[in-house]
Amino acid sequence: MNIPPLTTEQQLHAEEVTRLISREISESGGAIPFDRYMELALYAPGLGYYQNAGYKIGAAGDFITAPEVSEYFSRCLARQCAQVLGQLEQGSILEIGAGSGVMAADILIELETMDCLPEQYLILDLSAYLQHRQRQMLQQRAPHLLQRVSWLRQLPEPGFRGVVLANELLDAMPVHIFQKSGSGVLEQYVLEHDGAFASQWRSASPVLQSAVDEIESRYGELDAGYTSEVNLRLKPWMKELQAVLQQGVMLLVDYGYTGPAYYHPERHMGTLICHYQHRAHADPLILAGLQDITASVDFSAVARAGADAGLRPAGYTTQANFLLGCGLDQMLGQLDPQHAEYIDILQGVKQITLPSEMGERFQAIALTRDLDISLMGFAFRDLISRL
Repeated sequence: MNIPPLTTEQQLHAEEVTRLISREISESGGAIPFDRYMELALYAPGLGYYQNAGYKIGAAGDFITAPEVSEYFSRCLARQCAQVLGQLEQGSILEIGAGSGVMAADILIELETMDCLPEQYLILDLSAYLQHRQRQMLQQRAPHLLQRVSWLRQLPEPGFRGVVLANELLDAMPVHIFQKSGSGVLEQYVLEHDGAFASQWRSASPVLQSAVDEIESRYGELDAGYTSEVNLRLKPWMKELQAVLQQGVMLLVDYGYTGPAYYHPERHMGTLICHYQHRAHADPLILAGLQDITASVDFSAVARAGADAGLRPAGYTTQANFLLGCGLDQMLGQLDPQHAEYIDILQGVKQITLPSEMGERFQAIALTRDLDISLMGFAFRDLISRL
């Protein structure tokens, strides 16, 4: 990969993160499971990629998200929220991992025009730096609505009623990497070799072995050498959310596949990918703390984890279908073609809807609790039977 030269500040930061991970490797007997490495690289307090003050989202960062591309993404989400809030009467919104804060701002602005503002807009984000950026964004775009917004560093107390939102959150959850071998299932560990991080295959833990056995029981035996990921943190996370959500909807949008597509024989090298200054590559063991590390989402596993936790899978579709279900075409039909920004608006909408862009690569899934509702976002085309 053609990596731009690091600044002195970036180099020092990477060295500090490297020392932190190295200490844990040493204290763990010389190696740590990949999911722990990923957790430290992304979430170590004050140092991990999502915890430090590096600029990550947008043209000057490492990647761009749908809310940054087009406000119509957030405006469509707002319409879905409005449908749920209207049925609940006095509900709130909880956004987990709010990035720059632009989605929160645009959702609140749209809900205000619909006279359907939530009782509260809660943002759960562990990064003090991102919380600061989110406040700045809301102060800039919707200062009169800032009083409705509160920031959290942990899930709210049980009894939450409303909508839980997470856009591009699940892909950044630490994953275990496994490989099928002739002698069984192997697990990827991270160690140090010649002054750098390196990977090593070891016998899988019983928990990971069981997870791979379940994958094979569902989708068929994997060939020797088949390498992929599994998110063992998904089920506990879903149970934590279920314990908080008394009534309402959980809406998750991310890039990924159904289980059969995720573990298809052709996807034998897995889905792990890293992003650094808009360069995508497959080496998570470099640029510790400076690059994003992600794995595609297994939406079938998300649906099962939700159901096991007591939530009802209530819809699954592509991002483009979801946005159309929320009335995107009608919203665009109200635009004046003579508007100075008309072409730019259409370009942004194309990026979040076209199959060759974000339209099909990204998916939306909804899980409900104690709420009987036909969600508008899945009315255009619901693909839940594919899960």
